[in-house]
Amino acid sequence: MHLAIHNQAGPVPLAEISVCQGISMSYVEQIIGRLRRVGLVQGTPGPGGGYRLGRSPEHISVGEVIALMEDGRGGRQYISALDRIVWTRLTQRIDTFLRGVTLADFVQRPQIRAAFVRQYSGGTWRCDVCGALATRRPCVGTTTAAGM
Repeated sequence: MHLAIHNQAGPVPLAEISVCQGISMSYVEQIIGRLRRVGLVQGTPGPGGGYRLGRSPEHISVGEVIALMEDGRGGRQYISALDRIVWTRLTQRIDTFLRGVTLADFVQRPQIRAAFVRQYSGGTWRCDVCGALATRRPCVGTTTAAGM
């Protein structure tokens, strides 16, 4: 989501993701590595470099990202055949729903953009897109939280 909301602002440094999302740099590197291997993100080396989406946000579903991140994790333990049926059907419906929601759909929601602004409002350096700590150029036409 961080890359999606900053998609027009250019490559996002891993350190920014780590600080803004409150997760360790090593975990950010693991996440980005997985996303990069399947082409969901691509890197730009050098000064001003970082990572950006590998496809447009309109062509990446939330379900695709979640499925990638959950790949290889242990499955749910079922206590009965009925439990298995209920959870299997529920999981299928959730997956279908999430695959129908793109990163663009999610990021464009006013409530989501407002939540990003609130989340990052305590920093002293703030990105004009979401309020996150950043040194990159802002997206054109988004200079205030109200302009989001």
